Amino acid sequence: MDFKVVMITLGAAFLLAVIMGPLCIPILRRLKFGQQIRTDGPQGHLKKAGTPTMGGTIILLALALAVLRFADKSMEMVILLIASLGYGLVGFLDDYIKIFLKRSLGLTAKQKLLGQLIVSVIVCILLAKIGHSTDVRIPFIDYTIPMGWLYYPFVIVMMLGTSNAVNFTDGLDGLLAGTSAVAFGAYAIIALNNTQPDVAVFSAAMVGAVLGFLVFNAHPAKVFMGDTGSLGIGGGLAVVAILTKAEILLVLIGGVFVVEVLSVIIQVVSFKTRGKRVFKMSPIHHHFELVGWSEWRVVITFWATGIVLAGIGLYLNEVL
Repeated sequence: MDFKVVMITLGAAFLLAVIMGPLCIPILRRLKFGQQIRTDGPQGHLKKAGTPTMGGTIILLALALAVLRFADKSMEMVILLIASLGYGLVGFLDDYIKIFLKRSLGLTAKQKLLGQLIVSVIVCILLAKIGHSTDVRIPFIDYTIPMGWLYYPFVIVMMLGTSNAVNFTDGLDGLLAGTSAVAFGAYAIIALNNTQPDVAVFSAAMVGAVLGFLVFNAHPAKVFMGDTGSLGIGGGLAVVAILTKAEILLVLIGGVFVVEVLSVIIQVVSFKTRGKRVFKMSPIHHHFELVGWSEWRVVITFWATGIVLAGIGLYLNEVL
């Protein structure tokens, strides 16, 4: 399997998402799967109320169909699909309960965490089965930490943290689709450099799927991905980093997601301890909107930041 197959898979996933968009969006609209908008957020977002959500089904279907057609049926690919589709299923249930059953909170925090934990434990069992290395490399100083059995709690925390950080990033039209395409693109390059063709194909398929979805999600968005898409993307991204043994680099390559989740943590801690907010609103992309940036300016800036961070990550991994 070579670079040509990786690019064909990317193109196939893109076309599948573009084809499925006009088929799925009207169905979501007829089912009244409309997005609920926070009234305490930027006022310009109120007009987005009712825009179809759960569009992440388009991303995950395009991803699955593309990799099943072009990738070898390896255990690595099974693990990647379980991570992405499993987390996507948790997100789907959350979206479904919020919208169809009119329960504004969707799954409870404990229910969502339990679902994510179950998928993460399955991933850990399969990683152990294929003899995946439990060493963690620190790329900045080229030092390896042998973690032994502690590696599996590390994997679980990494999957939970990544999926939720990615979920926080999904707040503006096209923001997550663009930043996730950059991150998966970087890991596709790392996987090719590592001679891990199935991981490269999966990453490329995700790039194609989210870019195809971006056709309909760019401002003004015709559809949102919902937790179905954001959790599925986050679960897949974490496991791609794990399989390529570039776990620590995810902090840099996924730096936009890290900043987003840190802004939420800082805001909550500051308000609870000092009674003051650091940002006008968190996650931080809303802060920039409230200081006067247009939505498109925020999105483009975050995309550009993601590209720069991914380039630095590839350089540190000695790919560039």
